[in-house]
Amino acid sequence: MATAPRPRTSTREPGELARRLTAWLGTRLPGAKATGVTVPASNGMSSETLLFDIEHPRPPSPAPGFDRAGGTSSVACALRLAADPSAYTVFPEYDMARQYRTLRLVAEHTDVPVPRVLWFEEDPGPLGAPFFVMERVAGRVPPDVMPYTYEGSWLHAASEAERAHLEAATIGLLARLHDQVPLDQAEFMTLPGFGDALRRHVSAQRAYYAWVIDGLPRSPLIEAAFDRLERLWPSEPGEPVLTWGDARIGNVVYDGFDPVAVLDWEMAALAPREVDLGWTIYLHRFFHDLTVASGQRGLPELLRRDRVEARYADLTGHVPRDMDFYILYAALRHAIVMLRVAYRQVHFKEAVVPADPDTLILHHDSLRAMVHGTYGN
Repeated sequence: MATAPRPRTSTREPGELARRLTAWLGTRLPGAKATGVTVPASNGMSSETLLFDIEHPRPPSPAPGFDRAGGTSSVACALRLAADPSAYTVFPEYDMARQYRTLRLVAEHTDVPVPRVLWFEEDPGPLGAPFFVMERVAGRVPPDVMPYTYEGSWLHAASEAERAHLEAATIGLLARLHDQVPLDQAEFMTLPGFGDALRRHVSAQRAYYAWVIDGLPRSPLIEAAFDRLERLWPSEPGEPVLTWGDARIGNVVYDGFDPVAVLDWEMAALAPREVDLGWTIYLHRFFHDLTVASGQRGLPELLRRDRVEARYADLTGHVPRDMDFYILYAALRHAIVMLRVAYRQVHFKEAVVPADPDTLILHHDSLRAMVHGTYGN
């Protein structure tokens, strides 16, 4: 395996969730039932996902996703449920209302494809935590395990032209998202704190790191990366936009090589455009570096920094700037998440803390090279 073993992700019992989901569904769409309830194998270390179908016999009035006429209707759905606190969550909080509102905002103001949201449930009573239901979009997603950069994945097996098409279409998603969402409609995505959007974003990451290491060994490497960020701080971060946050191809559903659904908005926030661009570039490089370390070639031409920057500039008129800062920032943010995931493994007795906690960060070598200014040289 190129990636670390996945730790236990939940203490919830899937069968019980399915029974409670069916009971709740009857309050929103009388006569409906949830069928084929499954927890995907990739169900995760963040918000939990349930996949299911809604079956309903002849709705008496229009309901989300259903037509009035015909016999039994069926709609494929996905449910996003706030993470179980007892499962040693990846993030300190899960604002499902914010995610639901973000999906509606993107759907209403852009042509970026997102799943249609059907319902939001704020009451934790039905399933133990707030959740929202959305339609499930058919297609395929570049996998994380094994990484799509490995031989055998559908993306690795594609032609250069097909991968170039996917890359161009994906950068187009970012361009349209950043250009089309009205800033005054996205003010609820402003992060707390002081200063401009970039300072607030980085301050939030510092707070997240402090939460991760509370009572646990610190990471000298992560702290050195924060210091390096300050030395590289952009002189003019620019106006904020709505950023996706987890902007990577592994969070996109593709029909062939065309994006048909953009997923996972829990890290969305107002920030400079380059926050998304840096994440897109680095997260691909993360998987590519792992693949090369295993002895394979990987996908060195995909999502290359120069091509991503040039295409984004062509589409938006905004030339990405200070990208050394933003790519380092992406690697730093990813390192904090990976440290938390590693400490979850320790919590569930699936791992022990090594003498050097920095080695818990899978990409510690590349992050250290970034801190020293030698990465990619």
